[in-house]
Amino acid sequence: MRKNLYYLMFLCFILAGVNANAQGELKFEKTMHDFGTIAEGVQATYEFKVENVGNQPVVIAHVQPSCGCTTPDWTKDPILPGKTGIIKAVYNSTGRPGPFHKAITVTSNAATPNTTLYIKGAVGPKDLKMSYTAEQKAKSPRLAVGSTNYNFGKLEKGQKAVAKFRIKNTGLQDLQVQGIKSNCNCVSYKVSEPAIKPGQQAILELTYVPAMLKEQNEVVTILSNDIVMPDLKLTLKANVVESLVSRNMLREGAQPVPFR
Repeated sequence: MRKNLYYLMFLCFILAGVNANAQGELKFEKTMHDFGTIAEGVQATYEFKVENVGNQPVVIAHVQPSCGCTTPDWTKDPILPGKTGIIKAVYNSTGRPGPFHKAITVTSNAATPNTTLYIKGAVGPKDLKMSYTAEQKAKSPRLAVGSTNYNFGKLEKGQKAVAKFRIKNTGLQDLQVQGIKSNCNCVSYKVSEPAIKPGQQAILELTYVPAMLKEQNEVVTILSNDIVMPDLKLTLKANVVESLVSRNMLREGAQPVPFR
């Protein structure tokens, strides 16, 4: 009887030790992003990627920027072990000329509960093309794309769809996509490489969630550190229809049901 009691106590001690070591841990791909020089008025956007390298889910509870000029967004669902999430930083350069260096504090239930991310860069004139010399333009990174149009065909309203563009840096310095602009605010982006080396290619993904019906042509401006063409324009086309699920539900409920 006493041996069994000792055995149970020993087993509880081992399990307690295992539970004490069970915790999520966030590993960031990088903690600093340099936008370089951007034109005033640009909403510079960057997504910090993070992986849970621990053995328990991690919930990002809060993301606090050091100023109101930075608007953060982040993965709200629990990040499971081995899975990834994002912290999205958007810097509003309107009326803020000159260099900037901002901190973003990420709070979670990970083993390291607080991590600080940084974004930096410089805000130049609205028309950057006018402020560079011929030599600077010759050494600039250059953003090239094979096609500037993508047709989704028929999409349901609210349906998430992804367009992939193959882009290439034909310049002499590293190319960085710094953000996008669209009138509908219904497009987000992701680039397979944060810095594209001269001569290298990458995949630019535009995620489109249509909010208006009928034929849509959304012009998306791609902002980059290409000082010759810092605002390349791409067009997303779609024939947007009502949700087929909603239609089926309406059909199923077409027969009137009397009140009881």
